Amino acid sequence: MSPAEEHELAQLPEIRGDAVEINVGEQEAAHSATQSLSPCDGGIAAWRLLIAAFIFEALLWDAYFMIRCFPLSFGVFQNYYSQLPQFKDDRYLSVIGTTASGMAYMSAPIMIPFIKRYAKYRRPMIYIGWPICILGLVAASFANTVPALILTQGIMYGAGFITFYYSILSMVNEYWIARRGMAYGFLCSASGASGAAMPFIVSTLLHKYGYRTTLRCIAVGLTLSTGPFIPILKGRLPESATSTPTPTDWSFLRTPLFWIYSLSNLAMGFGYFFPPLYLPSYATATGLSPTKGALLLALMSISQVLGQFSFGYLSDKRISINLLSATATLVAGIAAYTTWGLASTFSLLVVFALIYGFFGAGYTAMWARMGTAVSSEPTAAFAAFGLLNFGKGIGNVLAGPIGGALLTSGVDVEDYGVMKYQKVILFTGSCMLFSAAVIPAQYLKRARLQLGVRR
Repeated sequence: MSPAEEHELAQLPEIRGDAVEINVGEQEAAHSATQSLSPCDGGIAAWRLLIAAFIFEALLWDAYFMIRCFPLSFGVFQNYYSQLPQFKDDRYLSVIGTTASGMAYMSAPIMIPFIKRYAKYRRPMIYIGWPICILGLVAASFANTVPALILTQGIMYGAGFITFYYSILSMVNEYWIARRGMAYGFLCSASGASGAAMPFIVSTLLHKYGYRTTLRCIAVGLTLSTGPFIPILKGRLPESATSTPTPTDWSFLRTPLFWIYSLSNLAMGFGYFFPPLYLPSYATATGLSPTKGALLLALMSISQVLGQFSFGYLSDKRISINLLSATATLVAGIAAYTTWGLASTFSLLVVFALIYGFFGAGYTAMWARMGTAVSSEPTAAFAAFGLLNFGKGIGNVLAGPIGGALLTSGVDVEDYGVMKYQKVILFTGSCMLFSAAVIPAQYLKRARLQLGVRR
């Protein structure tokens, strides 16, 4: 029996490992049920769902921010808001963008077990959450204060997103098992693919029509572009096989490797979000036009596509997850210290956007494999994935307040980080390097134990 078939059988309640008795007739019936399912790790149904999920990821979320096109473009919004009289003196504009993505990350440990228990409601949740996202943007177009924008463009949008997104993700997990790293890399890269164009579109609309009309145009565009794909979002397993009261195996919490990944991921999350948030305004501070600031986000998005797909693909090829994750944050941290901190020209900022987009975003594409590394049990691996989301979400939510506290008022193009962004850049680089340094800790501990045994 293949690993994929074993996974399918594990999903069917009649033959779960915690059952007291399993007779031969039930086992044969369960195995027969798997034969009628669509193929996993390939086939028309698997790719159709993955592409539909890709479209939702690309247009409704900013995977670089996990997360996908509209939130990724919030760096453009933030730069625009900061120039408006009613918003320009508020140091916490960035909270608007990080609230939605932070909610998505931090809700994972709650939403994943909930969806596991009530999987038969996944499609209704999609039909409820999707319009809430759209309405959040429409409501934001009437906002006149930063708190109102946080409530609508942040909280309301985020609430709608978490209502439908994890339902889609659980469907993807049913179709993609052995090639899950590739599937997640492909899915995460969606934000980069759409983000290559969206910053230009958003920037043009903002400066020509203002944020009210822009938000309404985006709401209409998202409705027309994503609505037709909702009927495609269907799971692979029957509802009776996915909606079970079986508790999740949390034994992976006693695994040191999980906590090493969690600490590394938490550190990475604290620094990860600053470049896409502040790169457009950094470019403006150096004297570059808003168009070039949007171009930097577009280049980072393109590089992100390549990075996330590459790291996800490599994680399926038996290349060490530890090596891949440590490399991703190490290179991203060095790039922040050098090519961003020393940048006073557009060309150097381009170099930073390409390097950081590829390596920084590549780390998140490996969450799925980190989950399977700490537990081979499917629901436990998904739960571990959710906790990794939560850890990064902490950094995401705090990115706005931390960034506001780190920014200084003066601008000096000749100074490191044009002076205003010095502390932001140093904080970003330090978080990334600490994230990379945590990964080898398990090998040091193992080496000490082996040395002690020899003595």
